[in-house]
Order: sequence, then structure tokens, then C-alpha cells
Amino acid sequence: MSLTPTLEALIRQMPKTELHLHIEGSLEPELMFAIAQRNQIKLRFNSVEEVRAAYDFHNLQSFLDIYYEGAQVLIHQQDFYDLTRAYLDKMASENVRHVEIFFDPQTHTERGVAFETVIKGIHQALVDAQSAYGISSRLILCFLRHLSETEAMLTLEQALPFKQWITAVGLDSSEVGHPPEKFKTVFDRARNEGFLTVAHAGEEGPPEYIWQALDLLKVSRIDHGVRCLEDAALMERLKQARMPLTVCPLSNIKLRVFDDMRQHNLKTLLAQGLCVTINSDDPAYFGGYVTENYLAVQNALNLSVEQLIQLAKNSFEASFLSEAEKAPHIRELDHLLQECAISTR
Repeated sequence: MSLTPTLEALIRQMPKTELHLHIEGSLEPELMFAIAQRNQIKLRFNSVEEVRAAYDFHNLQSFLDIYYEGAQVLIHQQDFYDLTRAYLDKMASENVRHVEIFFDPQTHTERGVAFETVIKGIHQALVDAQSAYGISSRLILCFLRHLSETEAMLTLEQALPFKQWITAVGLDSSEVGHPPEKFKTVFDRARNEGFLTVAHAGEEGPPEYIWQALDLLKVSRIDHGVRCLEDAALMERLKQARMPLTVCPLSNIKLRVFDDMRQHNLKTLLAQGLCVTINSDDPAYFGGYVTENYLAVQNALNLSVEQLIQLAKNSFEASFLSEAEKAPHIRELDHLLQECAISTR
């Protein structure tokens, strides 16, 4: 079913937030080439078109291989600033009011870039975008799960001088074979230091990984989580706890979690009463930012106005904003819903 102009306008007009965004995954090929040239780094690709042609992934690992390669161009504080600011400029154009950004310091520190360099560039862009656009933000440090917990603990130690800039820690990279339980000790330490916790679970990994993230890592959100549908008891727990799932539809298709958007279980999860949210994951690689994800889902699954607005409200409710900060955005969405009801009478 094709998207109606009215629904497309609503999606573009709605205030939105994004809770699952890897800032390194927003590195568009044009910026990758510009930074590589500035830093005198030779890429194996000869053109922007050649880079985009390489974005044909068959699973998570095939994406990660090129993702880490692209990140090699990021060396200086200005690089991380430019990367983050480009994403935030895009969000301002999509009426995104709040973002909660993942960053992967180990991707950079293991090749000699200082933790301080990474976080200072990102943080300054977040500050400047709040001033320029009013976009609020939270920063989430992710540990790379294909590396050891010892290495994650070292990264946590490096982060402590910058605690005031970091809201939470998370867990990303290759999921299969790297269960959340591998990182229980470092997550315990992070919570003791005052950080909130989130974790990627139930994307390629089994529902058991979601249980572990809940019980061992004590997470506030599950990133992805689409495989929860395979476990009825888990579904009930997520529903009763109102545990947010930060679902990334275009990513799920690009990485073959689902073969086609029409097969995606987002609408089913929403109908089951779960706190599902829509996010872009790594938009430069997966073909769309948060608005494009809403549009793709609506086009394939034929969501109602009420469902679209509920998804946006879920994202604000699931965010790490205070209740007072959430309230005006949720009121605006409620007002939009009332306007839509009046216009269709």
C-alpha cells in the first residue's frame, strides 16, 4: 500500500526523538572522503558511488567490517565534531527534538586516538546543536562485545573523568557468541558509578540474550529486541515492565533480520502493548534516518494515525529526559492526534 500525502505530512510534522543511533554509523560517504582527504588517508574506494555500492550486507558482521573501516578516517577532535554536527543538522531538518547517541570509543582508542579526543569533539557538537536548534541530547558509551570485558573495564576507567557528559553505557557490535553475561562485572561497576545501562539484544542473538540483559545488566532499555516475539514469557515481562525496545526497521531489512519490511514484526509488537520505538541505527549505511524509517514502516505495514503518534510518544517516554522535559513533546503529540481526529470527521 502506498503512503498517503496526509500520513507522510504527519510523519514529517511530528516531534520525534531518536534513541538508537551509532554516531559513527552516520558517517556519509561524502564526509568520509572529505575527512580522509583532510587527514591524508587513502581509502580503498575511489568514489562516493563505489562506497555506496559496497553497502550490500548479508548479515551484521558484513556490515561491521565496512563500518570499522570507515571509522578509520576519524582521528582529530574536529573530525568527531564534524561527524556529530552533520547528523544533528540533519535531525533539525526532520523535526527531531531529542537524540540519545551511542559512541564506540574502543573503535578509536585501539588505533591510538585518545578517548578525550573522541568525546570532546562529540560533546561540543551536541552543545552547539542545542544552542542552534534546541535539540536536547544524551550520550551513551558502548562497549564492543567482540572484545573482552577487561578491555571494556579499561574503557570505563577512561570515561570516568567525563562522567558529567555521559548518561549511560551500552553494549554493541557482534552479538552472536557474545552474550550479555560476558559483561556483567563492568555493567555492575558502571551502575555503581551512576551510569544507566542499555544493551543490544535479540537482533541476531536469541531471546535468552534479552533475559540476560534484563537480569544481569539491569538495563533500562533493550536495543533492537525484535526476537522477543519467540518467547511468550519474555513478551509478557517486557509488556508488564513497559520495557522500551529501540527497533531499527531499515537496519533490520539491510542486515537480513527480516527479508522484507512487510514481514517486520513492529506492528505486532506494538499491538501486543510493548513500548516499541523507531530509530535509524546506522543511517549512512542502511538507507535512511529516523523519518525515512517511519515512512518505510508506514508504507509497508499501513499503520494508523494513532499508531504513528503512539510510536513517537513511546520514544519520548522511553528517553532519559526528565518527566518535565518529556511533557511538552507528549502534549504536542496529543494535540496533533486531536487535530487529525477533527480533520477526518
